[in-house]
Amino acid sequence: MWRDLSSVGRYKDSGGYRRYAWSGADTDCRAWFRAQAEARGLAYELDRNGNQWAWLGVTSAEDIALGNAVVTGSHLDSVPDGGAFDGPLGVVSAFAALDRLRERGAHFTVPLGIVNFQDEEGARFGLACVGSRLSSGGLTQKQAHALRDGDGVTLPQAMERAGHDPDAIGPDPERLSRIGAFVELHIEQGRALAARADADARSVGVASAIWPHGRWRFDFEGEANHAGTTRIEDRRDPMLTYAGTVLAAREEARLSGALATFGKVAVEPNGVNAIPSLVRGWLDSRAADEDTLATVVAAIEKAAGERGKLDGVQVRVTRESRTPVVEFAHDLRDRIARQLGGAPLLPTGAGHDAGILSASLPTAMLYVRNPTGVSHSPAEFAQEDDCVAGIAALADVLEGLACR
Repeated sequence: MWRDLSSVGRYKDSGGYRRYAWSGADTDCRAWFRAQAEARGLAYELDRNGNQWAWLGVTSAEDIALGNAVVTGSHLDSVPDGGAFDGPLGVVSAFAALDRLRERGAHFTVPLGIVNFQDEEGARFGLACVGSRLSSGGLTQKQAHALRDGDGVTLPQAMERAGHDPDAIGPDPERLSRIGAFVELHIEQGRALAARADADARSVGVASAIWPHGRWRFDFEGEANHAGTTRIEDRRDPMLTYAGTVLAAREEARLSGALATFGKVAVEPNGVNAIPSLVRGWLDSRAADEDTLATVVAAIEKAAGERGKLDGVQVRVTRESRTPVVEFAHDLRDRIARQLGGAPLLPTGAGHDAGILSASLPTAMLYVRNPTGVSHSPAEFAQEDDCVAGIAALADVLEGLACR
């Protein structure tokens, strides 16, 4: 499975992946998922929001109505030039765990589902976890229809080109009501497991919580002018304000023990010999608690405004997304940790579909050791032995939940 999927959406120049929502690479990934489901005799479903489901043991409306299904999976899309493991490891491991359970003759007493959530990374339209947000009601149809990519293509246009009806998207409470527990396996995005002493070394950990996080767009409006004729003192250069804001974000995050990153920027008119008229930067900020996050973002906004006054630049800030702190269901989390022999509990600053769904149903996450901690990069990597250990752990967890 890993080999078959590894070439899809991969760029030779960088070695990274560009599997963006509703693109050709995304279509190929989705075809791969359906083929894996059908090869195992699973009931395949495509929901109204483009999420893919593969079901074992759903034989009647009564099975669905009981609301005790166990679901696992993740996503197959990527960030720009992302790694091979973030998302796909959870989907591949889900199919592999099912194979392992069948090989050992496990008897399922509740339906088991495997899912590929659409557009988790938000790389194309700027909003993460679109598929799970739509299904859980965290994103309305109107809001989704307003999303557009860097080329001006709207989400509805992209969906239509991929053969999906954009007017069908929206909350899907009936489908989510089938599920009694959702467990997502993911590569660890950090080195907490790898940094543990040898005596305590573990290949797999359990998520305890997800830090609150969000994305904010900063628009810095100045005045376009000639780079070779405009005196320094006559310039209203938004690039200076942007640069000062980036440095302020780094400092505010450092002082507060939080995280703040400007990782995306757009410049107009984007000419080498032109002072920009507009610089637009996107801030990603995360913190261990809500108050710290609010304080850091407010301080960055203040610093941007103060620098803008010095530069003669107007600053506008728009919040594009905001996800509160996620405390995974303690009963489920602790049960899984005990089942895995006291697996360590790990907090994370990374958002996931499991975090979005946690407001609607009990969710949990398993993390597979990452030797370097690198993620969202072609260098993202996990040892094969650790991946196999993750499959074994997921199989044990699913057996405990679905084979009671």
